[in-house]
Amino acid sequence: MAYVIAEPCKGVKDASCVDVCPVDCIHTSDQDDQYYINPDLCIDCAACVDVCPVTAIFHEDDLPQEWRHYAAVNRQWFQDHDVSMGFRQRTERR
Repeated sequence: MAYVIAEPCKGVKDASCVDVCPVDCIHTSDQDDQYYINPDLCIDCAACVDVCPVTAIFHEDDLPQEWRHYAAVNRQWFQDHDVSMGFRQRTERR
């Protein structure tokens, strides 16, 4: 299981979660309106949860019913995007 970024992130893209993630599993693109967590890389550390200013990050088992589909949305984003460019600098927020 992994953490999932849900609807409250849309339009915010604060990036605090990116800065604290120890495994660099949170990504986005300039075209997207939110961040996404790679479920294959997430180590369930929960570091991202407390820093999220809009409470958009949930453990997959705890996703509110109306946002359960975001588990698939996060997974699909990583199937559609190549993020193999290596680790980003922690100060680079996108």
